Amino acid sequence: MKGLKKRRRIQIIAIAAVSLALATGLVGYAMRDGINFFRSPSQVVDAPPPPNETFRIGGLVEDGSLVRGQGETIIFRVTDGAASVDVRYTGVLPDLFGEGEGMVGTGKYINNVFEATEILAKHDETYMPKEVIDALKEQGVYEPPKSDGAS
Repeated sequence: MKGLKKRRRIQIIAIAAVSLALATGLVGYAMRDGINFFRSPSQVVDAPPPPNETFRIGGLVEDGSLVRGQGETIIFRVTDGAASVDVRYTGVLPDLFGEGEGMVGTGKYINNVFEATEILAKHDETYMPKEVIDALKEQGVYEPPKSDGAS
């Protein structure tokens, strides 16, 4: 009788371990395309990611770099103060997108150009994504927004 209980307990533990490993594998498989790492322009220039990797890039739109192409194609450069990366985007840009403004884009780095599939711009005149602020602070070029005294 003791042998049967011990064997049953071992079987349950083995089934639980296999189920846990299978569940972990399925979660990892489901998330493989859902996780997009953030990189600053300096990180992209220093260690270019492979062309099949989707990631996020953020910084400031470089002044004088915004060029409207054919149709809805827009080409510009994003910078963190230390390095700049060319960005190409086809689509409608957010209303608050402009030169000298913060942005975050999602896409792939192909042939030294970041091919964006999504562009996010700041929400108001003081908003900047945390990742962009961190990257700018790391480069020593971040300036906190000035308070205008209005509340």
